[in-house]
Amino acid sequence: MKPFNTGFQAAEDVPFMTLDSLGCQEVDSASYSFQGNERPDRGHIIFQYTLSGEGRVEIDGTTYWLPEGTAFLVQVPSPHRYYYDSASEQPWKFIWLNARGEDAQRIWDRIIAQEGPVVTLDEHAEPIRAYWKLYHRMVTEQIRDPYTLSVLVYEWMLTLLRPRSHATTNAQDSPVILQAKQFMHTHYAQPITLEEIAASSQVSRHHLCRIFQKIEHCSPFEYLRRRRLDAAITLLRQSDLPIHEVGLQCGFESPSYFGKVFRQHYNMSPTEYRTKSVFSG
Repeated sequence: MKPFNTGFQAAEDVPFMTLDSLGCQEVDSASYSFQGNERPDRGHIIFQYTLSGEGRVEIDGTTYWLPEGTAFLVQVPSPHRYYYDSASEQPWKFIWLNARGEDAQRIWDRIIAQEGPVVTLDEHAEPIRAYWKLYHRMVTEQIRDPYTLSVLVYEWMLTLLRPRSHATTNAQDSPVILQAKQFMHTHYAQPITLEEIAASSQVSRHHLCRIFQKIEHCSPFEYLRRRRLDAAITLLRQSDLPIHEVGLQCGFESPSYFGKVFRQHYNMSPTEYRTKSVFSG
């Protein structure tokens, strides 16, 4: 898709929400950097979605990675910076939408409270489909009336508030989840922390827990416990290691904790499981 940039300017300020600009852009220079508290266009909300490549956004001191299929949501002014990292291996291509008005800021506050500042959306998710529908109406109908634009932006923004059980329903749609899982599969035997798991995906702990719960229906630590238990099952069946050593090699801090977690999941102790597996062949 070729880059485009469509801007709108109402003759006077309006009390409701209206569209300011939308577009598609590709950048590959570290000079692409915007500080949220230094921009002259104040009173705006920004939605920016990665089509390919990757970008970065810093929000309240936390840096988020923006690979394909992720979008950030910010207001101007606010303490944020979004930019292209010169260490990236390919250009960052994205679409954006910029709206303004008191209603825009009020609804944006609700969306961020519900979804967080960074969201994962596949290309078929309703907000992305609604964005392209909005764009094509701009092109085909040459809409410039601020009232008509307001109706269209309201419709688009409500797609971000609507529950999206159908939008991103598995980990294959989420690079954040995939990276977190890969990190846990590689380091399950070590005493890793939630901060380290989140850092591996370059997101905050809050965002990781929220998206993990939404997609996997469990916390990152619950997923890690399951991975450790799977590894323990393999060792119990295929090795003669003492029970306490099995627990240690699978990331459990103490034999008592290993036994407690194992019994919660399998309704038997590790020793009972080993004995049963031996007799069952």
